[in-house]
Amino acid sequence: MAIVAAGVIAIALLAWLVIATSGDKVAQAASAGVRRFGRRRPHREHFRPAGAAKSAEAPKHVAAIIVNPTKFDNLAAVRAQITKGCLDVGWGQPLWVETTAEDPGTGQAHQAVKDGAALICPLGGDGTVRAVAAALVGTEIPMGLLPGGTANLLARNLNLPVDSIDAALKVALTGQNKRIDVGRLTVDPSGEHESPEEHIFLIMAGLGFDAAIMADAPERLKKTVGPLAYTISGAKNLRGPQFKVRMKIDGGPEFTRRARTVVIGNCGKITGGLVLMPQAEVDDGWLDAVVLSPVGVVGWVAVAGRVISKKRKGHQRVDHHRLKSVTIRTDRPERVQIDGDPIGQARALSASVDPLALIIRVG
Repeated sequence: MAIVAAGVIAIALLAWLVIATSGDKVAQAASAGVRRFGRRRPHREHFRPAGAAKSAEAPKHVAAIIVNPTKFDNLAAVRAQITKGCLDVGWGQPLWVETTAEDPGTGQAHQAVKDGAALICPLGGDGTVRAVAAALVGTEIPMGLLPGGTANLLARNLNLPVDSIDAALKVALTGQNKRIDVGRLTVDPSGEHESPEEHIFLIMAGLGFDAAIMADAPERLKKTVGPLAYTISGAKNLRGPQFKVRMKIDGGPEFTRRARTVVIGNCGKITGGLVLMPQAEVDDGWLDAVVLSPVGVVGWVAVAGRVISKKRKGHQRVDHHRLKSVTIRTDRPERVQIDGDPIGQARALSASVDPLALIIRVG
């Protein structure tokens, strides 16, 4: 029995030694595995042969800023502010291009698209916005609106920031795309189709009193008192004769009105938050028109009350229309404005809508 017991003990001791030794080897292997697989993998440049070119980073998006330099006293500070805003959200150094008297933004925007800009931002008034948009209509390049004008009416109608360049820039760089309609306007100064001029408009085109207000609100006055300049100009032009207009809507029968002003709108909100055309929407595929026919100061008071109440029908001095196209002829030359910019006089206009032809960056 003692011999058997001694044999069992010897066998058990031998087995323990084998297991212990194997366990040490397993532990060592595990430890080596941890060191092997826990080690950080070298950067890919570690494996690149000496002298080989390094891999390029993905190119950053670039915005082109088309700026009207007459709108700012310290243009360098504005440029630095916008550059910082672009870099802060991961965009590249923006292209910075100034408008000129000869080219208010259309040529600069065309060139920016050729240079590969992913976003075009007009920085100026509504006239600068319109000039830049003329280059982008029908393309897939979005336009971001940066406030630099007196009214900034397109931005107001789209509920975009109008009091902060930083806030507007953030929307432009990080917002969503929205397609809007574009109005197309043919202006015939003589009324005889001798040399018609083609334009686009994004907000409104006006004939008569509306255009006279714009023409008599000089840049210096707008820079000094802001939108109040339009009120001063309106008071100056309040008294004046009516003119005769013949209108044809969507190819229908021609009708005649006595008017002080005719406004064709792609959107309805005007200066001061007033809504001139309550049904107008920038993306509904329609244009709206209003014919105002006040007589004297009392008539203008009635018109103002009608505009404030946002009513469309039932008033002989405020005539609303919704349309796809319209032609207008007057009995004498009248001033014309497009998106707040006076362009001279004309005796005939025609307008039509280009649905969803422009992409705007919105919040």
